[in-house]
Amino acid sequence: MKTAAISELKARLSEYVNRVRAGEEVLITDRGKPIARLAPISRATMVKASLARMERQGLIKLGVGKLPKDFWKRPRPHDPKGLVLKTLLEEREGGR
Repeated sequence: MKTAAISELKARLSEYVNRVRAGEEVLITDRGKPIARLAPISRATMVKASLARMERQGLIKLGVGKLPKDFWKRPRPHDPKGLVLKTLLEEREGGR
């Protein structure tokens, strides 16, 4: 892990950002004492952040817990009139 003082980081920020993009972590110090760590964001972290943002916006509701073991074997609900599809298409057209 590379160490950089705040002054050095400010002067060469682009270089340090490129290092982080390449997967390296940078320990930031203030007068020789560690104060922060600059690290790449993992794909999983980005996905979690996106899902949390969409939940806050009311676009999705995140599940909790695990599905029952027989979940995929259960009979599917019947919608012979296609009302679910109709509602989904209306929401899509409405920009929701």
